[in-house]
Amino acid sequence: MQDFLFYLNLGWEHIISLDALDHQLFVLALIAVYSFNDLKKILILVTAFTIGHSITLALSTFDIIRINSAWVEFLIPLTIVLTSLNNIFIRNKKKSQNNANYYLALVFGLIHGMGFANTARVMIAKSQSIAVPLLGFNIGLELGQIAIVFGILMILFILLKVFKVNQKDWVLFVSSGVFALSLKMTLERIPF
Repeated sequence: MQDFLFYLNLGWEHIISLDALDHQLFVLALIAVYSFNDLKKILILVTAFTIGHSITLALSTFDIIRINSAWVEFLIPLTIVLTSLNNIFIRNKKKSQNNANYYLALVFGLIHGMGFANTARVMIAKSQSIAVPLLGFNIGLELGQIAIVFGILMILFILLKVFKVNQKDWVLFVSSGVFALSLKMTLERIPF
């Protein structure tokens, strides 16, 4: 149980810490087009991301895949750039047309999982079972993402209901800001 709690806390910190800006920006961009009314869709999106993250962590811990960390550090903010652009260009379309977000979350979760893969490979000893560390880490990650989601949705609720901000303006503002930050990170991390 102590190992499980250690990895649960590690997963929580992986998404909540100040060093996790890339993950936080991705979650923000991923859910920017939704509101509290779409909570089920949002939780499915976040879970799809966690599933992708989990698959990559498992594959890399078993040393089935290994990707140069410079490329991973470049691809992570690139996924945020693409998610933000997706929001900007589809903001006038119906939410039912946003089904691509589920696939983006899963695929981009695979990429984000590679960002923690090297650390996970070192931390999980070969003799140790991979199940408890991965389960604990991913539950912690999921809980952290849900906390971030609720924080974002509370801010959105206040902006929409109290300050009467237009949701399309919110999507454009947030997505543009996330785009600018993630583009800067992407350009700083070009691996060639």
